[in-house]
Amino acid sequence: MNQHRLSAKGIEVRFGSRTVLQDIAVDIPNRSRLALLGANGSGKTTLLRVLSGAVKPAAGVVSVAGDPVRYNRAGLRTHRQLVQLVTQNPDDQLFAADVFRDVSFGPLNLGLAESQVRARVAHALQVLSIEDLAERPIHELSYGQRKRVAIAGALAMRPSVILLDEPTAGLDPQGVDEMVQALASLQADGTTVVISTHEVDFALWWADSAAVLVDGRLVCGSAGDLLADTELVAQARLRQPIVLQLAAELGLAGRGIRNVAGLSAAVAESGSNRQPA
Repeated sequence: MNQHRLSAKGIEVRFGSRTVLQDIAVDIPNRSRLALLGANGSGKTTLLRVLSGAVKPAAGVVSVAGDPVRYNRAGLRTHRQLVQLVTQNPDDQLFAADVFRDVSFGPLNLGLAESQVRARVAHALQVLSIEDLAERPIHELSYGQRKRVAIAGALAMRPSVILLDEPTAGLDPQGVDEMVQALASLQADGTTVVISTHEVDFALWWADSAAVLVDGRLVCGSAGDLLADTELVAQARLRQPIVLQLAAELGLAGRGIRNVAGLSAAVAESGSNRQPA
């Protein structure tokens, strides 16, 4: 799979007189995992739509491999082969009678030969571990299965970047586990994955890097550093991940604890240093 770095600079989006996003800049490394964090209504979905080409910003530039997106028909067609958006509600994207036909829709529209389409669909279903669903009617699928089918449809386009809007929202624990496996498979397949979420514990565990939306502006950095910033977290109307709260309660917050593994190691070290009574 060809790799194309996705970036945006100086992005501004207005809906009427209201500015939703302002001076947004983000650079997403190839094969990375980026969590876009923010409260409901903070503009996460809007930013994903800008990155996907679905929304043209009032100002700023979205680029793929350094080439700005062109908002004509040919330019958007090219962009959407490289950057695919999967919406929060899979029913907004699924429309075919069965899984195979739905996943094959995008590749067919590219004018590929039938053998190429079948190969792409088979690969996408395999990556998402849903080969057994190929002939199933869409209406018989669970919500979590429909979410994975929607992702498979995006993957069949062979994009460099997949943007997922709240991929774990509405899923039961088993569905979340299956989605986590799907996200791991996407990255193993060489795809850059960006998710929007307000689930801070998941973001801290999963992401290589993070971006937090606060009052229409974006703050970028490592998930651990951003979520350890209590002022930023409060401004974004989020909460600190439980592991960072625990680190603070144990007096370990000043020791650079930024993830579950780091906390576990620090707790073990703290216990070994205690003298028996």
